[in-house]
Amino acid sequence: MARLNAGRPDSALDAARLAADLDPSAEWAYRLMSLAHERLGRDADAVPAAERAVELARGSWPARLRLASVLRRVPGRWGDAVQHAALAGKFAPEEAGPEVMLGDLALLRGDHAAAERSYRAALATEPGHPQAHVNLGLSLLRWDRPRPHHDPAWPVNPRDTSRARRALEVWSRQARLLVAVATVAIAAAALLTDWGAQAELAGFAVLAALAPLTVRQARRVGLWRYVRPMLRLDPWLGAHLVSAAVSVAAFAAWLLLAAGPVLPPAFDPVWAGLAGIAVLGWPALAGVRALAEAWRGRPLRALAESARVQDSERTARRNTGVTLWILLGRTWTVLVPLLGGALAVEPRAALAAVAVPYPMVRGYLRARHRGDGWLLAATALVVLCAVASAAGGLFGSAWAWRTGLGALGVAMAVFLARAARAWWRGGAGPWRSSLLMCDLPIGAEPSVPLGPEARRTFSYARGIVLSYADSLGPRVAGAVASVTSSGELRLIAETEAWDAIEADPRVAVFATDPSQRRFWVEVRGIAQADSDVLRITPKQVFLGEYPGRHQRRA
Repeated sequence: MARLNAGRPDSALDAARLAADLDPSAEWAYRLMSLAHERLGRDADAVPAAERAVELARGSWPARLRLASVLRRVPGRWGDAVQHAALAGKFAPEEAGPEVMLGDLALLRGDHAAAERSYRAALATEPGHPQAHVNLGLSLLRWDRPRPHHDPAWPVNPRDTSRARRALEVWSRQARLLVAVATVAIAAAALLTDWGAQAELAGFAVLAALAPLTVRQARRVGLWRYVRPMLRLDPWLGAHLVSAAVSVAAFAAWLLLAAGPVLPPAFDPVWAGLAGIAVLGWPALAGVRALAEAWRGRPLRALAESARVQDSERTARRNTGVTLWILLGRTWTVLVPLLGGALAVEPRAALAAVAVPYPMVRGYLRARHRGDGWLLAATALVVLCAVASAAGGLFGSAWAWRTGLGALGVAMAVFLARAARAWWRGGAGPWRSSLLMCDLPIGAEPSVPLGPEARRTFSYARGIVLSYADSLGPRVAGAVASVTSSGELRLIAETEAWDAIEADPRVAVFATDPSQRRFWVEVRGIAQADSDVLRITPKQVFLGEYPGRHQRRA
């Protein structure tokens, strides 16, 4: 585990393999092998090792979490991952890890409400859990996962659905670009030259050229039965396709109107509107998407979660900065129509601009985010804009208005410069897609071994007591036990215990050493049915001696 924490998964894999060779029953070694394979990006190799760990210790909650963490990346095994995570929560309700895994599974599927519930349950158990804080912030922001078009529960490889989405996206981009360029070229030829008729014929040629492009991309889609669910999961993909189809239809109608007889002047606005749809559909959709992403989720609450652990978690620092940029974008989009309306209707209405930056400034001060001078400069410019514009509206100062509007424009320039810098360097940009999910190692907790004293006690004990809980309360039953090489207890118990253990697998087993009458062992663990025996995986082992004669009576 030390080698994994040091960033050396290859060396950690070799050490785990050596430990498994020396002791084939050591389930912890197989869990570390699975974790090392996962760190190396070998999900297919990580599955057998995790499944072997579960076979060796069926009641181990870390083994169940390790298997769930691997299966969530295997096509068609999403349901199995949820089942193993739920079992881990049943085995260890006092641990935060199972709830965090259930939250991650819900978040990756886009179920933000269920993810929020799971993360809050995990934080109720362990208030300082960094992964729960960071990913709870993502659920509050309504985070878009890397493949929003793909449902992890589908029995299909995500690469195949990504290829299908890519083909649909390429078609929409090509169609909109061709239509926009052709519209501008035809309009320029008709207005500036005498080649209007020839340009219209070229426009029909563009329409004809769209047919083979459409057929080629349709063949590349392949998974047509998943297209409708993909559009339901990723509404922006559907918006792009609809925009492309509307642009092509508007372009065709525009050509037909232009090619027909001389139309009355009343049709000129219709003619111009169709041309506008063909040319401006793409930029308008991009603007609507940017506005929708800025106003999606609850960034102030998300900021409070990620800021709590940003000093110890790198992903939290990144998400904190991106969330502050989202707050800045919200503030900017409120100031623009507010100041524009004040200039057009009533200048004194600009006094309301003073209150607009308050949530942004409050979030910035509470987050104590450092290291991004661009963000600090943009925040200061937006505050200057609000104060100067309010002064301009109150006192009627033209210079105050110019200062406020200029600061607003410079703030946008700072954002664009920061975005261009991030794009050039390939780093995290000031946009929603830069948000990352926290994914710490899961299922690496060491197993609880049975020491030599406990093994000897269970091997030679004449009486074994099994304690379990049912609807009537705790129950005690006699049992016969043996110890396996992997450190599990195998018990033969009465049939009444089986149904109760199915509902609540947490049990306790007591035994005394006949050679040392005062020595006792208590094993608290998880019982799982296996054929005609109960397999008990230890969670806690207690050793001790009975008190003296004067205390035994009490």
